[in-house]
Amino acid sequence: MKKQVYIAYTGGTIGMSKTPDGYAPAPGYLKTQMSLMPELRDAAMPDYTLHKYDVLLDSSNMMPDDWFRIARDIADNYEKYDGFIVLHGTDTMAYTASVLPFMLRGLGKPVIITGSQIPLCEIRNDARENLITGLIIAANSKIPEVCLYFGNKLLRGCRSVKVSADGFDAFASPNFPALGVAGVGIDINRDLILPPPPETVPLTVQQFNEPTVGTLRLFPGISSLVVSNMLQPPLRGLVLGTYGVGNGPDQDRHLIAVLKEATDRGVVIVNCTQCLEGSVSMGDYVAGSVLARAGVISGFDMTIEAALAKLFYLFSTGYSSEEVKKEMQKSLCGELTLPI
Repeated sequence: MKKQVYIAYTGGTIGMSKTPDGYAPAPGYLKTQMSLMPELRDAAMPDYTLHKYDVLLDSSNMMPDDWFRIARDIADNYEKYDGFIVLHGTDTMAYTASVLPFMLRGLGKPVIITGSQIPLCEIRNDARENLITGLIIAANSKIPEVCLYFGNKLLRGCRSVKVSADGFDAFASPNFPALGVAGVGIDINRDLILPPPPETVPLTVQQFNEPTVGTLRLFPGISSLVVSNMLQPPLRGLVLGTYGVGNGPDQDRHLIAVLKEATDRGVVIVNCTQCLEGSVSMGDYVAGSVLARAGVISGFDMTIEAALAKLFYLFSTGYSSEEVKKEMQKSLCGELTLPI
């Protein structure tokens, strides 16, 4: 029997058509474009079901409720398909790729998130290759993970970041190797793939509560008043983008006092480096250890997208602040590398 793949079409450039005002989604347009592709009718390709969402989003409008809708859609169709494709705009693709691994608990089938920088309707585009290869991987790879496929690379979703606004090689995984590379063949690095859950574990979906987490990037001269305002209730968790290996302005006593006051009342502040590559090591410099003494915890080599998704998830499960701190120091779905 041919493999079956479910395609959740949420929006994005891949399915847009030309209008006098620029590219825009149009009802039925992607389905028509895909029907014109002889490659999708080849015997080597899986059968697919294309489900268009009622409201097609520019991914800049993606919200937590939309993440839940995608996860719920996959769960509702989980038993009928061998794999899943999520067609998504590139602007917030890395956020969705980081969120879904935490939402889809007990995932044992591949979920491949992809899209394009140029619509499928254009003669020259990256949509065709991303779609075809994404379908093949979803049908045949048996990878029990949420992945992002783009520009010939298969990345662990919760390790991905967008690195180019207009290049075909738009996404990278700076702190973890690619799970696979598509060249003459599709080479999957099986040693990197997470183990599947026990067959007795069902797929469940964790809905996120109202967003009570955020991110803040340090910069020279940042006001302690700005940081204090950011840390006010109802905020419960903050991803703090720091310098280098997790350093901050240790001589700014007012700022350090603001951070300590917040952690003392239960706000979880996670230290993630602003650098694209590398890991937080807060004991290397005084400028890092002073943050640790203020109650800031290490985010190790997590991306800011993954750290934010993890905070969303942990607070939504009902954990206390102390429990969240402990869980943030563990790898729950391959999102971080713990120091040896």
